[in-house]
Amino acid sequence: MTSEDEKEYSKPIHDNGDGIIATKEPASQQLAQTQPRQLAGEDVVPSVEGKPWMYKPIKIGRWTFPWYASPETQLLMVSFVCFLCPGMYNAVSGLGGGGQVNFRDVNNANTALYSTFSVVGFFAGSIANKIGLKLTLSFGGFGYFLYVASLLSYNHNQNVGFLVFAGALLGVCAGLLWCAQGAIMMSYPLESQKGSFIAFFWIIFNLGGVIGSLVPLGQNIHSTAGEVNDGTYIAFMILMAIGFVLAWGLSDSKYIKRKDGSRVITIKQPTWKTEIMGLFETLRYDHYIILLFPMFLASNWFTAYQFNAVNGSYFNIRTRSLNSLLYWLSQMIGAFVFGQLLDLKFLSRTMRAKLNLGLLFALTMGIWGGGYAFQRGYDRQSVKPDMDWSSPGYVGPMFLYMFYGFYDASFQTCTYWFMGSLSNNSRKLANFAGFYKGIQSVGQAITWR
Repeated sequence: MTSEDEKEYSKPIHDNGDGIIATKEPASQQLAQTQPRQLAGEDVVPSVEGKPWMYKPIKIGRWTFPWYASPETQLLMVSFVCFLCPGMYNAVSGLGGGGQVNFRDVNNANTALYSTFSVVGFFAGSIANKIGLKLTLSFGGFGYFLYVASLLSYNHNQNVGFLVFAGALLGVCAGLLWCAQGAIMMSYPLESQKGSFIAFFWIIFNLGGVIGSLVPLGQNIHSTAGEVNDGTYIAFMILMAIGFVLAWGLSDSKYIKRKDGSRVITIKQPTWKTEIMGLFETLRYDHYIILLFPMFLASNWFTAYQFNAVNGSYFNIRTRSLNSLLYWLSQMIGAFVFGQLLDLKFLSRTMRAKLNLGLLFALTMGIWGGGYAFQRGYDRQSVKPDMDWSSPGYVGPMFLYMFYGFYDASFQTCTYWFMGSLSNNSRKLANFAGFYKGIQSVGQAITWR
């Protein structure tokens, strides 16, 4: 960041009379701050100036970075919470069956997970708006820690009850975490930055899957066994504990100041009654979100198949670890590519939406067409998980699995951008994110079963 950026961060601000702070710039250059309709009990909180250190740019040598209460810094912190919690969970799940040889019990836990996730996710926006994003994110991260602890326990005593309970609790926690993450990622950036912010988050989040995959890869590189050892699970638990504690370092939304001086639309804490009313009013008055529900349902429909029917059923443990690493690395690439395409400045928002939807359709046909051709060569009942990276014929399935990862990130980046383009109201976006993760989890509950 240059000295010019530092000048930009010091622009004068003023109160526009509605409790929204903005720079004295042409309206066309400012973030749209008005909404066509308020939800039940909705009252905008006047922006609050935090302590001076919260708005002091961070200097390291010649470099100047955004201040603590900036959208960039807050998104970075949220990204690392997700890097350490769901990112590491993805690394475990990517091994197939949570790294276990017996997939049945882990699949039952995943069914419990996504069943509770689908219910809580739908109402998570109401909970997050009531208790705050910081607490929502931290409690959400704890569930990932407990779930991996249940896998460690299962390694020794096959305690199915604890495993399924941990899965069900993780569904509750994950619904809350992803709702808070989505609200921050979609409501904090300027309109012109939303694609880049989504890509930035997705890259760091999936870096968790990349680095997390290095743990079992390093520990099992000389092993052709089918299950993960205790040290792998313990390493994941330590990282996840750091993640849910890190969430407490977030700033409250009312203190956030963008680089143009504008503030995040923050709503006064509603009562539970008005929050539930607001949830249903979102569906009634912002009914266009319903048109995205099929996309929400499809957004993770394929993960059970990819993790278990492909990676878990076809490859041995060290090759599954390598595949998992390449899968999450490809997700980072997919998020970056589509994040840039979604923020192209020389195209209107409508044209960007049509362009990226067309590209997504082409990827769906191409990648899943290749997947169909590969799947015709085996079934889970007849194949043994013993394909190694040194085996003949490994390169083709490896690239297919990488394309699966690229596609997943591309799909979800587009979905978040479509939601974020519909509103800048953090309360509405929390509800949108809750709808997204809830309906997404309905699909996952079905497919894991």
